[in-house]
Amino acid sequence: MGDEQLHGYRGKLKEALEAAGVGIGDLLRFESGDGSFEGSLMPRVETADDWHVVLKLKSGYNVGIAFGEGAKVVRLGQAEKPEFRPPPLPEVKAGLPKVSIVSTGGTIASRVDYITGGVHAAMSSRDLLSIVPELSDIAAVDADILYSTFSENIDAEQWTGIARRIAEKVKEGAQGVVITHGTDTLGYSSAALSFVLRNLPIPVIFVGSQRSS
Repeated sequence: MGDEQLHGYRGKLKEALEAAGVGIGDLLRFESGDGSFEGSLMPRVETADDWHVVLKLKSGYNVGIAFGEGAKVVRLGQAEKPEFRPPPLPEVKAGLPKVSIVSTGGTIASRVDYITGGVHAAMSSRDLLSIVPELSDIAAVDADILYSTFSENIDAEQWTGIARRIAEKVKEGAQGVVITHGTDTLGYSSAALSFVLRNLPIPVIFVGSQRSS
């Protein structure tokens, strides 16, 4: 069995999952009036109702299925402990322009927390580079972490730190800098930096995401 706590599951549905020996992450088949579905059991938000089961299908999509009269749960396989294993960083190719990616946190550097329904800071710019290796075909990318902060907590102190890091990258010969940032205050940070860093010899880009990585 996977996670025995069965986060977010209660009542008769939890009893049915326990009777089938199913835990979070286990592969199962769920049969109901809506059809038959196979996938890995996902945790649910703590405040969710107690009559829907959530499966992650082979396609990668999550599906919620109502647990009703006559529904059947069949355990097909044991769970593997979920963990993020970034691929190795791609090799730096000679002759390409040098671009620095600096991570400050935010949704773009986060992953979903299925227990709360929110996200938590869990990825770095190096992780992003490793899962998008195509970037190495167009630039010699240098990736590092400056902060792991949700942007609602970024203020003048962090703006100063970002400005200093950009200045360092310029001195090191970067031909462009990409700042990954949370969306809540991305506009404020980019505006502040536009006043602090005048007449830059290279482009500096702030980028965020509405979806976690």
